[in-house]
Amino acid sequence: MEYSELIFKITFVVAIFAITLVIAMYSTFAERRVAAFIQDRVGPNRAGPFGILQPLADGVKMFMKEEIIPDHANKALFILGPGIMMLTACMTSVVIPWGDTLIINGKEYILQIADINIGILYIFGIVSIGVYGIMIGGWASNNKYSLMGALRASSQMISYELAMGMSIIALVMMTGTLSIREMVFQQHGMHWNVFYQPLGFLIFLICAFAECNRTPFDLPECETELVGGFHTEYSSMKLGFYLFAEYINMFISSAVISALYFGGFNMPFISELSLSHNIVTILGVVFFFIKIFFFIFFFMWVRWTIPRFRYDQLMRLGWRMLLPLSILNVLLTGVFTLWKNGLFHF
Repeated sequence: MEYSELIFKITFVVAIFAITLVIAMYSTFAERRVAAFIQDRVGPNRAGPFGILQPLADGVKMFMKEEIIPDHANKALFILGPGIMMLTACMTSVVIPWGDTLIINGKEYILQIADINIGILYIFGIVSIGVYGIMIGGWASNNKYSLMGALRASSQMISYELAMGMSIIALVMMTGTLSIREMVFQQHGMHWNVFYQPLGFLIFLICAFAECNRTPFDLPECETELVGGFHTEYSSMKLGFYLFAEYINMFISSAVISALYFGGFNMPFISELSLSHNIVTILGVVFFFIKIFFFIFFFMWVRWTIPRFRYDQLMRLGWRMLLPLSILNVLLTGVFTLWKNGLFHF
């Protein structure tokens, strides 16, 4: 790797990390404003103009709170749990293609940290490690409510990963690649995968809600049954890490959905405007983030509109509805692929 490319990669990594944290931070503010709008009340509007400094005030509050580790807790694991959760949430952004390429002094720079040919498998692997952050936190607290919340979270995430994985298998069968960047390029124009894989998209979207522990699937936390769930004993920034990781996961899930099913950084009809390559790339990045913000809003809209499931309803939906539907989607995609390649005749 050349020196200039190394500098660009380091700068890009820092920029993506900063953007991820800022979007996650202001998602907490947006969530409260959306909730206030849906419930016809006034949201946070005191800290700064229109309340835009509220996330900073919340951050200062989290840092200033007393750090409490219960005497009966396993202290090493108690600290490790939220650390794993936060680390895995930040690592998933590595393989997401945020834009095409920028040409600077005649040299091309890819707007993606790592273009590996198993991008989808990488995301699934990292998300699976994130389950350990929840389970370790619930176990280390030595609190029965925390442990039950962690068990709920683990079983929920593992159950819905199966259906999510099957929906991705159908997408891989159709596109013939595991590289997210290659999938985005194949959707150039309006050839978005959502038009060819509507059932797979619906399954993936529902599973993304469950993976992020968002309503109607936020069963690991329940004030009436489990107090705060797996983070009942946590306070200060260790609790902040758990809460912050949820918003980062929501941001990354929105980015993955946009990249896999809605064309990523592709803009319809942009090639007809005869703009320079760099301008097209920048507009593509802006368009990609507009799609991401739409899905973040959708996550919030659903949370404050639809009631929660019971735990048995949640498991029944995952195992008895989504998993069979995802297998059916794989079979239909296989038949369609054979017919398209002329290997199968009705």
